[in-house]
Amino acid sequence: MNIKVVFNSDRIKEDFSIGWGLSLLLDDKILFDTGESAKSLINNMNKMEIDISLIEAVVISHDHWDHTGGLWEILKQRPNINVYGCPGFGVAFKDKISDISAKLIEDDNFTLVTSGIYSTGEIIGEYKGEDISEQALIIKTDKGFSVITGCAHPGIIKILERVRMQLSLKEFYTVLGGFHLKDYSIKDVKEIVKKFTELKVMRVGPTHCSGSDAEQIFQEKYGNAFIEAKVGQVISV
Repeated sequence: MNIKVVFNSDRIKEDFSIGWGLSLLLDDKILFDTGESAKSLINNMNKMEIDISLIEAVVISHDHWDHTGGLWEILKQRPNINVYGCPGFGVAFKDKISDISAKLIEDDNFTLVTSGIYSTGEIIGEYKGEDISEQALIIKTDKGFSVITGCAHPGIIKILERVRMQLSLKEFYTVLGGFHLKDYSIKDVKEIVKKFTELKVMRVGPTHCSGSDAEQIFQEKYGNAFIEAKVGQVISV
């Protein structure tokens, strides 16, 4: 299965739009998060020759502006598709989905999105002293199980341990996305990297809110198994 990096803060070519936020397209049909800007998202999709009419569903990790910015334009072009959210998402987000007539699917449990792609269901974390609802995606291929995260506000290790227990996993093929380690100390990041190895994560791609220090530490540890996630790249899992 291929994952296309549709929006992020770095790019492989100058004509791609960049900014704050994340958006990944799985198997050309499941869009995970939508970045900060509809204009930027659509530009990148056009440059990558992505056919929006093939998108079957959108999964939103959490309802922050840098992950929902392009959603409304996608829903204008693909009305009535499923949008996967969490029960704890804000009222404004849910009302806007309802106004557009898309179908909002809210689950706090393990959920099938499409063949080989699952949501973890709602996981509660903390952001600026308040609870935040977030979900991650699980991908099953012949290479193994991979996990895709938006910001990992509940904690990247907490998310991985939940998936490991849900599926009785002994290893992860790839863990990719925002790990929200940008404000962590070097010592704490190194402890998390150590935990990754204990969880037998084979490939890793920290990006977005993971922070440059964390990216460097992961890269030093994982070497050739470190994945960059620049706009325009296609990652195989």
